[in-house]
Amino acid sequence: MTTLTLVRHGETDWNAQRRIQGSTDVPLNDTGRGQARTAARTLRDALPRDVPVVVAASDLSRARETASIIAEELGVATPRTYAQLRERGYGDAEGVGIEEFYRRWGDWHTARVPGAEEATQVRTRALTGLRLLIRDARRATAPIAPNVVAVSHGALIRTLISHATAGAFPATGERLANGSVHTFLVERDRLQLVSYAGHAG
Repeated sequence: MTTLTLVRHGETDWNAQRRIQGSTDVPLNDTGRGQARTAARTLRDALPRDVPVVVAASDLSRARETASIIAEELGVATPRTYAQLRERGYGDAEGVGIEEFYRRWGDWHTARVPGAEEATQVRTRALTGLRLLIRDARRATAPIAPNVVAVSHGALIRTLISHATAGAFPATGERLANGSVHTFLVERDRLQLVSYAGHAG
């Protein structure tokens, strides 16, 4: 069994402006770098000191930099990146503000955006990425099983929380903040939610 902690990347300027990023590669801002350091301190206090830690990330720069800050703070190896952990592609909605999104496509959870990746595709891709990541992490620390920290994105993490809880969580309207930390147990192909940090949007 592997303890997996998913961290949402730190803030970008598009987050601050409430613009949809998706697969667009938007870098962290200074607030986001501070959130990454705060997440690292949370992890340092929470993770057992006698178990190796492997840090990984989506290949988008905002996740890579967040993961690099966390790895440096924890004193562990440079993060490996996985394209499967990148954010959901939002097609025509990328770069669009939230209010304009609602005007053009309606409710966030039922909108059909041209060119957007389907939720089922995101789930399949994310689970594939987790399997690869955990396999690589276990090989790197064998024979000791590591704790795995992966920096990813809001919609992808929401998808995995929903998958692990058969749709019970996150609750409608809950938001996963930048730099938030969410913990799972992984056993073979089973994903069990231990805790997540959602708050009213």
